[in-house]
This record gives sequence, C-alpha cells and structure tokens, in this order.
Amino acid sequence: MSKVVVGLSGGVDSSTTAAILHQQGYDVIGLTLWLMKGKGQCCSEGMVDAAKLCEELGIPHHIVDSRDVFERQIVNYLVSGYSDGLTPLPCSQCNKAVKFGPMIEYARTELGCDRIATGHYARIHYDDATGRYQLLRAVDRSKDQSYFLYDLPQEVLAHVLFPLGEYPKTETRRIAAEFGLHTADKPESQDLCLVEANGSMQAFLDKYITPQKGEIVDQSGKVLGYHEGVHHYTIGQRKGLGVAYSEPLYVVALDAARNRVVVGDRAATLASECTVQGVNWVAIAAPTAPIRAEVQIRYRAAAVPATIIPLAETRVRIVFDTPQSSITPGQAAVWYEGEMLFGGGVIEP
Repeated sequence: MSKVVVGLSGGVDSSTTAAILHQQGYDVIGLTLWLMKGKGQCCSEGMVDAAKLCEELGIPHHIVDSRDVFERQIVNYLVSGYSDGLTPLPCSQCNKAVKFGPMIEYARTELGCDRIATGHYARIHYDDATGRYQLLRAVDRSKDQSYFLYDLPQEVLAHVLFPLGEYPKTETRRIAAEFGLHTADKPESQDLCLVEANGSMQAFLDKYITPQKGEIVDQSGKVLGYHEGVHHYTIGQRKGLGVAYSEPLYVVALDAARNRVVVGDRAATLASECTVQGVNWVAIAAPTAPIRAEVQIRYRAAAVPATIIPLAETRVRIVFDTPQSSITPGQAAVWYEGEMLFGGGVIEP
C-alpha cells in the first residue's frame, strides 16, 4: 500500500484530500505544521480540527513545531519588505520555504515516506517529452491556486499530489459531507493567516515597524497630506489615503528612503513593462530567447498577453501588449500558456 503524508490545516480542503486518498487505499498520515506563536486562529483551532479529522478517519496525526522557521522565513520577510516600500507575497514564500520542502523532508526522515499531498487547487502532470513536471491550473478556475505555487522546484513537484485540482469547490464540500467530516460546513478562511490572527495586516506590521510620520505628495512633489508609515500603503491603493482632492487619487510609488507616499491619477498607475527576479521555470527550462505568454500580476487579476524577455536565468523583463494598472513590487508575476504555468518570479521595484 502506498504511503502519503497529507498536510492538514483543519479546513475542509485538506480534510477532504485526506479522506479521498484514504478511500483510494493510500496509507495516509496526517501532518500539521504549527506556524504561529500565540493564539492564531489558523494554528490553535486548525490543530484541534486536524486532530479530530484524523481520529474520524482512523489515521495517525503528527504536529511539527515550525514556528521558528515561520518567524524567520515569513514574518521577517514581510517586515523587511514592507519597511522597504514593497508589498511582499507571503503565500508563495511560505509554500516553498516553510511548507512543501520541510514537509517532504519530515516525511522522508521521520515517516519513511517520500510523497505528500495538500488541499491546494492545482494539478501536476509529468511531460515525457520534456522530462519535467508541469503545474496546471485547477479545473475550478475560480479556486485555482497555481499562482501561489509557481516557486515550487521540480524536485518538490515530483513528490506532491493535489487531488482537489480535479474538483470544483462545491464537489469538495459534497464529498466532505458524504464522508461525514466535521469540517464539511466549516467556513473558508478569507484572509492570510497573519491577518486572521492579528485582525489586519496593518495591525500585524505595527507590532514590528514603528509608525513614522511622513508626507503624501503628488508626482511633482507637492505635499497633499501626511501618513503614519509607508508600510500602511500599497501600489494602486485608492481608499484610506486621508487626502481630499478634486479627483480620485491612487498610490503610484512608495519612497521608503524619504518616507514618502506618492499619489497620482489612475493614468499614473499604468505601466507597459516590469522586471522580475528570482524566476523559477516550471514547464520549460530557462529560455534564451523571448517567449510569448499570458502573465498574471496579482492573484485575482486576469492573465494578459505579454512578451517575456530573458535577462539572466532567473531574471526577465516582461513587456505587456497593453499597459497594466498597479504593477506592484514584491508581488509575483506568473506566466502561463493556457492552463500550463511556465514560470514566475518577484516584481522588482
């Protein structure tokens, strides 16, 4: 019987993943990562729900204390990025540095297993022609999470299962109810784990970054108002600027060095290109010539046509067919051909 370690957060998706694999005859072992210090909802309630799920299925449950690595890799990453005027994307960083790699290592060294599964909505396919594992969008495009998984290397994709990638979310809940799982009707998490635990991203950041009054200026440098810290703002933000003006204003730049928030009209948020670093090539090896693809610059944004121009193996320039609004440094740019994820990286300032 094949053994698989299932990452359990205590939610309906990971619970259903474990139940599906258990029914399919896998020797399932539940594994929950304790990520946050204090009483974060995701960890305290999640660990209890995960333990209860394992009891329902009659499978073993392991808890790994990952709080220190989460602090180093995610908390410090966010604080450093926001302090520099970026808007970091913690989920892809967490998937690579905190979850998937460490889970596989724990499964191998402690549980004698080299395969893991999670409740992510994405699919993996091995392509014989290229000898590479491909990351595909989920069948349910409204739930697709491949954007957050772009940074997983081939050696990780080779050992991962995503059973829910083939199902719409409504079917996931139906299956959970059919199995009689207590998580079948559990509400979905609506925010990042740190936001849920702290009430807001601003509240979380204010624990680590001392508010510092600075100027809100237009693109000519005229002072329009004042702020309490550039880390409270993000590119493209319109609401909550605290500035009265004759037309809608948007954040168009964050000057951390001068502690300034720069605002402008909507046209000022548009840009035709950006540079991306830390690129992970998934479906193909790093190209040496420009390629065409559809690029997604935010999780909920549509993928739009663009040309990807290699600058180095892990750095590219993206030129969009039409200007895009609010290209945000620190966020991920991920490119696809149809449902296949080609690669992705972090947008540079």
